[in-house]
Amino acid sequence: MNTIRFVPTSVHGIFDYIGGIALIACPFIFGFYSMGGIAVILPIILGIGLILYSLLTNYERGIPALKFIPMPVHLILDFVAAVFLVVAPFLFGFANQGLNVWLPFVVAGVGVILLVLVSQTHPYLKTKAKAVA
Repeated sequence: MNTIRFVPTSVHGIFDYIGGIALIACPFIFGFYSMGGIAVILPIILGIGLILYSLLTNYERGIPALKFIPMPVHLILDFVAAVFLVVAPFLFGFANQGLNVWLPFVVAGVGVILLVLVSQTHPYLKTKAKAVA
């Protein structure tokens, strides 16, 4: 087992739902909802997307009857979305709108990248079953 990947998928799943809700709430929490545009729409869309693909992921926090996204694919989606969060303020030109607008994107993106790097790639039960087999 790779020791750098110490966050179980069950814990990663909790972060997924908290992160999705936080992304949706981000424009309201940091007070830039009134400015509109991509800075407001992007975290809401990414938050909804995160919650949706988390529900469909084959890990402890997915919907049992609908788990078809493998955890490694989930982690790739997380990583791509996180990189997009980091570069979005500069790519879409709202980095000059104030610290309260662009900094949450960068902090969230870097945080998710770190979480991806330390998250296990298989749910505990599957890992345990592989070790026994």
